Formats: sequence, C-alpha cells, structure tokens
Amino acid sequence: MRGLRRLPLITALVGAGLALSACAGDDAFEEGSGDETSAGGGTGETIVVGGANFTEMLIMQAIYVELLNEAGFETETITADNRELYFPELGSGAIDVVPEYAATLAEFINRQVNGEDAEPIATNDADATVEAMQPLAEELGVTILEPAEAADQNGFAVTAAFAEENGLETLTDLGELGQPLVLAATEECPERPFCQPGLEETYGLDITSVLPTGFGSPATKQAVQGGEAQLGLVATTDGTLDQFGLVLLEDDQSLQLADNLVPAVNTDAASDELTGALNQLADVLTTEDLIELNRQVDAERMQAADVARAYLEENGLIGG
Repeated sequence: MRGLRRLPLITALVGAGLALSACAGDDAFEEGSGDETSAGGGTGETIVVGGANFTEMLIMQAIYVELLNEAGFETETITADNRELYFPELGSGAIDVVPEYAATLAEFINRQVNGEDAEPIATNDADATVEAMQPLAEELGVTILEPAEAADQNGFAVTAAFAEENGLETLTDLGELGQPLVLAATEECPERPFCQPGLEETYGLDITSVLPTGFGSPATKQAVQGGEAQLGLVATTDGTLDQFGLVLLEDDQSLQLADNLVPAVNTDAASDELTGALNQLADVLTTEDLIELNRQVDAERMQAADVARAYLEENGLIGG
C-alpha cells in the first residue's frame, strides 16, 4: 500500500523540480528505470532511492540500487536539485532512502527540529554525529544507518609544484610558511566558519583576498593552476585534481566536520533486509574509493551505473 500512496507524491515532486531518472543518469525522466529483482526471488517491494543531481550522488544512488537489487528489492530512482526538495519526501515515504553526508545532514535536521539558531550537534567524529542526529531524525520519520569511512569534505588544494617547492603536506605546513595567499572559493567563503575564518583561526593562514570562483569548479582549479590564486576550495573526493596539477593539503587539525557518507532511510522502510543491505558499505567504502569512482565518471566519462556495479563486484558485495 505504501507504493500506491507514493504515486501522487512523485507526480508533485516532478512539478516542484524533481526529475525521475534512471540510476546513473541514463534515460532521464523515466519512472521505474533501474527496476530489478535479484535471482533470489525478491521481496516484492519497490524501494525509491533519492538523491541530489551531481556525480558523486549519482554514483552513490547506483551503488544503493545494486545492493538493494542484490537483496531482492525492486528499485526506482529520483534526483533533485537540493536537500530542501528531497528530504521532506524521505520523511513522508515518497522516497525510501537517500545517500547523505553525516555532518551536513545533522545540522540540516537540527535546524528543522530545533530552529535556525539551534546549537550545533555535528562534530568531526562520524559516529558521534550520527548518534546526536538519530533522535532528531526519528522525529521527522527518518532513520540514519551506519556511516562509511568515506567522507566528502571541504578540501584545500595547491599546485603540486608549489607543495614540492615549499615542502607542504598539511594546512599547518602552509600556515607556517607565512606567505600571503589568494583563495579561490565560493562567494560565501569569507563568512563560512569552515572556509576563510576557520583557515585563519585554526591554521593562521594569511588570506588577502577570495576569488569567487565556486566550490571545486573548473574555474577554481584553473585559478590555482594558473597562479591567480595559491589555494583553492575543492571537494576531498574530487577525482580530477591530477588533471590540473593540484594536490590536497591535509586538514591535520580537523577543522572540517565529519561529512562521512551515510544512508538516510524512511523509518517505515527500514526493514532488517534493507538496512542489512546498505550497512555493508560501512566497512568497505573509503574516501580513496570515492575519489577513484568520481574520477572514472568525470574524467573517463564512464557511466555511474557501470562504475558502481564494477566496484561492488570487485569488493564482493554483489555477484559478478
């Protein structure tokens, strides 16, 4: 019966900017794509896998679809522009599961439940962050599963040549260099505690100006590559840094919060079979894995579904 109630909600989502799509972005705007049942006979239940519309999330959706198919579920996927669109549908049951980021989701849920001025609950420890958000999520009809080691956080990159010339491996090393720096980042970076203010307070960086080139965008990477900026704001799972001659500096004093990948599940859908299937990733998926998966899609132009399937087969989580 949950599937019957879901149908008008999905129609409403399309009108609000959600796009029904195939897992990995194939055959966009087609409902029911990616539906499969494992050879074991299946559960007879269709699980809707939601998420945001960018490379890493499409890969994670594809991974979830493969794991759920292996466990006997049929699947559909929905992509959305942002969390504000898809998260309410997760709580309502129009969406059953979404790949999420622990710290970012924790603060989103915290504000939903406790208001915009709520004291932060996210930390740089993934397990503690999940534990803190779990009771709040349950108030919204959502259950948080086990976080993976893999984390996608704010990262800060320099050219490999600059790092080698100055013996830089960490942000502490960069701060001790004492050199004035131009930072290529988002427009909001000067006000964001985990961007310019955090870099200055935690690492003592001397940031003289911020170029508003975006988060991990080609413009940001090109600005650092070309010398307009010495430091660029990128994702720690960016798979294309090598193409621009860039390297990440380690956040060795843990400025960034624990944005580990974690499944968020509609509480009514959180059966033992479903949670067991998705929790397998917790002991397997690493940040290095995500970098490679993103690289295969963004740099080699492979399909997210193919990349996901090969990764899970290689790690013995689905049959070959």
